[in-house]
Amino acid sequence: MSATSKTRRLVIVESPAKAKTIKGYLGPGYEVESSVGHIRDLPNGAAEVPAKYKGESWARLGVNVDHDFEPLYVVNSDKKQQVSKLKKLLAESDELYLATDEDREGEAIAWHLLEVLKPKVPVHRMVFHEITKDAIRQAVANPRQLNQKLVDAQETRRILDRLYGYEVSPVLWKKVMPRLSAGRVQSVATRLVVERERERIAFRSAEYWDLAGVFSPKLSASLGQGVPPSARAGDATDPHSFGAKLSAVDGRRIAQGRDFGPDGQLKSGSADVLHLNEENARALTAALADTAFTVRSVESKPYRRSPSAPFRTTTMQQEASRKLGLGAKATMQVAQRLYENGFITYMRTDSTTLSDTAVAAARSQVTQLYGRDYLPDRPRNYAGKVKNAQEAHEAIRPSGDSFRTPAETGLSGTEFRLYELIWMRTVASQMKDATGQSVTVKLGGTAADGRDAEFSASGRVITFHGFMKAYVEGSDDPSADLDNRDRPLPQLAEGDRLTAEEITADGHATKPPARYTEATLVKELEEREIGRPSTYASIIGTILDRGYVFKKGTALVPSFLSFAVVGLMEKHFGRYIDYDFTAKMEDDLDRIARGEAEAVPWLRRFYFGTDDVTAPAGERAVADHLAGLKELVTDLGAIDAREVSTFPLGEGIVLRVGRYGPYVERGERDTEEHRRADVPDELPPDELTVELAEELLAKPSGAYELGTDPDSGHEIVAKDGRYGPYVTEVLPEGTPKTGKNAVKPRTASLFRSMSLDTVTLADALKLLSLPRVVGTDPESGTEITAQNGRFGPYLKKGTDSRSLQSEEQLFTVTLEEALALYAQPKQRGRAAAKPPLKELGEDPASGKPVVVKDGRFGPYVTDGETNATLRRGDDPESITAERGFELLAEKRAKGPAKKAAKKAPAKKAPAKKAAAKKTAAKKTTAKTAAKKTAAKKTTATKTAAAKKATTKKTVSAKTDVPDDGA
Repeated sequence: MSATSKTRRLVIVESPAKAKTIKGYLGPGYEVESSVGHIRDLPNGAAEVPAKYKGESWARLGVNVDHDFEPLYVVNSDKKQQVSKLKKLLAESDELYLATDEDREGEAIAWHLLEVLKPKVPVHRMVFHEITKDAIRQAVANPRQLNQKLVDAQETRRILDRLYGYEVSPVLWKKVMPRLSAGRVQSVATRLVVERERERIAFRSAEYWDLAGVFSPKLSASLGQGVPPSARAGDATDPHSFGAKLSAVDGRRIAQGRDFGPDGQLKSGSADVLHLNEENARALTAALADTAFTVRSVESKPYRRSPSAPFRTTTMQQEASRKLGLGAKATMQVAQRLYENGFITYMRTDSTTLSDTAVAAARSQVTQLYGRDYLPDRPRNYAGKVKNAQEAHEAIRPSGDSFRTPAETGLSGTEFRLYELIWMRTVASQMKDATGQSVTVKLGGTAADGRDAEFSASGRVITFHGFMKAYVEGSDDPSADLDNRDRPLPQLAEGDRLTAEEITADGHATKPPARYTEATLVKELEEREIGRPSTYASIIGTILDRGYVFKKGTALVPSFLSFAVVGLMEKHFGRYIDYDFTAKMEDDLDRIARGEAEAVPWLRRFYFGTDDVTAPAGERAVADHLAGLKELVTDLGAIDAREVSTFPLGEGIVLRVGRYGPYVERGERDTEEHRRADVPDELPPDELTVELAEELLAKPSGAYELGTDPDSGHEIVAKDGRYGPYVTEVLPEGTPKTGKNAVKPRTASLFRSMSLDTVTLADALKLLSLPRVVGTDPESGTEITAQNGRFGPYLKKGTDSRSLQSEEQLFTVTLEEALALYAQPKQRGRAAAKPPLKELGEDPASGKPVVVKDGRFGPYVTDGETNATLRRGDDPESITAERGFELLAEKRAKGPAKKAAKKAPAKKAPAKKAAAKKTAAKKTTAKTAAKKTAAKKTTATKTAAAKKATTKKTVSAKTDVPDDGA
């Protein structure tokens, strides 16, 4: 499509990548520019609050809570240049097209653009779900008006999240640790992870036993003749021998893991269940040694499985985690690129609906690739499962009215794999069901001791794979069989005699509930209807970045810090971290979006509280909560900071969460019995037992006096710091620690061969003597020193350095040896590569072998092209292949690091102009000084003004809180 030569049209989208793609479809006459996301928002800190509002009591919030919660919007400092550019382009244009995404966030960005740009030309709202030539041209030809309901809905959420985050977070700063944050959804997500860890801590394992047998039908002599041994043993399609599990003894069902509670005891109502221990199981095995078995029943049922619905945001995140090892954030980054480059439809959607065009494209590919036998007579339609699903979106699918196969896209790496996943799921959704037969066989016999033993086996044969030819959904349980796997049994009939080839006793232990992964946490949040599915990736990213959660493999492990935060929230803000209450808030926000409720009364009840318990049922989430948020954060005297950060372990030992990390403690401070030890950051909370705490307390910790330096007279101590053991000197009281005359104590890390248990004063003094002067180069007269650096021991001569082989050489290397090292040519480039620490196998995205290596900045995983540093909780020796693939996928999703653009050197003003500027500056300074003097006199007589000034200082000093983004 092209515009007439007289008409100039400006199209504004969110991202530069999208702008570039759309520009190629529109051609001349259209200027396509991006806003680069939001151009304005609530002020992010006191520095962004306009001067005329700085004295207002609500300035810190950026929301005038006393004036109908009116938001204060400011143009982001990093967007001012872009706004100027957009204004200039708009001044040269005859029409404006706002082409932001068609959801609440996109509609809000379009509204903010209107408010800031104030266009005097016709404005059109241009919407599309895919970036293809036809879709873009249709969007230009069929614009609509701005949807103010969507704007209001997004604004209400933004205000709510700001009130929540900016009011509750300071409570955490004061009572737990600085720079923490709270959020409407992030705090609830953290609570889910913490509660799962509490369950694991309280869990007690139970041991139970059962029997596993391998059985085969008895063959008569005539039947057995001429049958090859391989056939009698069974093959993949008609197996002869098969496995079965003991299911009952004397009519009592054998206890399995599901029969035990978290306390390790059988659940109530399990009186008829037989709990076998090892002794009983082995005795029964012996008694069944010569038992004859017969088939007691054969039950056959038809098997049918239907395809899953096309992807929506959360199901795509879950499946990408299972199959590609991608985290939620990385998945969305890759999907964003696929969308912006025209490969898939919009990726933030709750819908499972496919357009008629998409259905036709999918059915066409089914016929082309698999044949008409796999195509159902009618198109499949999928009902939405998400309550209050977002407006007007399709499911995530390949873009266009005919789908490109993955091989036709030209994509590679993670983008190829994710597109392939989306393509397969879409095509499979329009294929026939998989069908087959499932069979359950029960067999039994009488043991030598008279007990009746019954075994059972189940099998499945898929006779028509249907959609499974294209796609099979993954499972969150890595040990679970996928749906497309046959489990055949031999042809058996009731009364058939069987021979037990082998019967063994198997011991089992119940396992604690599995920790959440990103995929299962997304699923849990969606099932509880907490937050918006489109924000789950950012929520998980936030709790990881804030240190509330870290990863161990793919599992999400809560930190000890999160226990303190969640404990405080549960005790003092219980309603605001309640799962049902949070879900009801989501319902209320959706009612506002539909125009069924008003935003301001709802916000007023939430923030100021209410005595009105007769509000509409849909608004009860906050109506019957008498105390509003403001009241709860005003009086903090009831919150005992030490109490919320203390957790008893037993035997008089407590865990405390301090400002510098978690530690265990026993005994009162300032007593001889008092002991304290830091807890490793990467230790999962469920592994901190009393026994482990005893070990930590038994290790040397704190400051251990080694003696006095005879030269300086300073006390020398050894400590175990956050970065390892070290020695240091204790400076006398009164020694200046800051300013020009500051004196820093000498400090040195222990060598790898040393430990706090064995280090002596002599060792410490040697370490503190570094760097050591080795001698002087006779040719240059330059001093050569031996030093211990970040990357190991080395020699230094001026700016020239040489590595030493060991730390001990720091004290033994001679001048002759040093000169010999310098006489050798300096090695350029990298040293010889170290052998890998561990091999993880082939990366599913790149197809290349992945290994763990030890680098200058710590261990990392690599496939030869992409390197990803191991995170907290990742042990290089025990890291799993799935975790390694996930780290690489996340690194690829971020793309290459952006290099900072070099600034052009500032031009020097001519001498005359510079002199004139200086004179003007002096005059301005004099005027400013006079104004300051007058202001001081005025301030001295006005107490109220003084109080405002104090408030302004407080606002400036506070650490800003990132919003929840839910």
